Amino acid sequence: MTSSANSLRITFLLPMSAAKPAGGFKVVYEYANFLVARGHQVKVIHPNLLRIDEPLSSLGLKAKIKAVMRYFKMKWTNGYRPDHWFTVSPAVGMPWTKDLSAANVPDADIVVATAWETVEWAITYPPGKGRRFYIIQHLETWSGPEERVFDTWKAPFEKIVIAGWLQRIATEMGLTSHLIPNGMDFTRFRQTVPSEDRDPHQLLMLYHIVEWKGSADGLAAFEIARQTIPELRLTLFGIDPAPPKLPPGVEYHHQPPQDMLNSFYNRAAVFISPSWTEGWGLPPAEALMCGGAIAVTRGGADEAFAIDNETALVSPIKDPAALAANIIRLVLDRELRLRLAKQGHELIQQFTWERSGIALEALMLDAVAPMAEHANAEIETTV
Repeated sequence: MTSSANSLRITFLLPMSAAKPAGGFKVVYEYANFLVARGHQVKVIHPNLLRIDEPLSSLGLKAKIKAVMRYFKMKWTNGYRPDHWFTVSPAVGMPWTKDLSAANVPDADIVVATAWETVEWAITYPPGKGRRFYIIQHLETWSGPEERVFDTWKAPFEKIVIAGWLQRIATEMGLTSHLIPNGMDFTRFRQTVPSEDRDPHQLLMLYHIVEWKGSADGLAAFEIARQTIPELRLTLFGIDPAPPKLPPGVEYHHQPPQDMLNSFYNRAAVFISPSWTEGWGLPPAEALMCGGAIAVTRGGADEAFAIDNETALVSPIKDPAALAANIIRLVLDRELRLRLAKQGHELIQQFTWERSGIALEALMLDAVAPMAEHANAEIETTV
């Protein structure tokens, strides 16, 4: 039963601390902010230990001491919070817990898993923890055994997918899912420099040490393109330490603050997204918000906004030469670059958190409506 006629108690389960910026966490916090603004009660749980099959009691002595020390350090310092990279509404509860066992999760109307490991916990919860939802932001076989990951997809949860390719996988598995694309925050990322006023030789790319992010391919593509256009310059940013032996013409910024990152997006004529697989691709979407053209791999940006030769130039994954060719085209062809930047900037405007938040809220209200009707019927029977 809901906590009031129109207000829901909603719990989101994150997989870990939010000390480092993460696109998937950002999506959850955006939903949390939207839902509390709509009058709902929202908590986002951050566990110290994630895996249900790796409890504290199973760890060796050194790992156990490290886990306990981390738990208390984060608890005392609030170091698990995203405050240095994202502003969460003070109305959102932000607990730091030992794990995601039911004892650490409040009773609610809705409980939302956000990663495959969180599903394995949520499926064990009693009904009082809420109707089960699962926001699927990626095919997470890169972080867990394929069979276990797919088993979480088959769990009896309301499934929300953020991209069409994820919905196609669900459909092929015979599963029902709801497609709600990510929204974009146009107050955080916005165009301040006209596209036509930018130096065409200035490029921008997210750097990440995880192999499937394709950073090595992006750097290789830059070096190939620079053989044709020696004036090219590339700015990298990311949460990881600077890559060793950066090529000439490349600079790296570690966790730049919001205003600096927005300025990077507005300085760049072309944004490069070389990933092998992304659930959605927030950085290239942010580049479009800021008026840049994007050269992406098919895995580096969702097809909803990265449409080849309309809003982007798209190349196959793991093909630095093809990516380099698209970078060269965008740099040398001013008319093409400005056309794609303009059309991409216009298209991305439709992806708002208002639109996505209302869609998610509607599904949640529909999910609890039968429970509320049953409770009201019981009350009428007893009167």
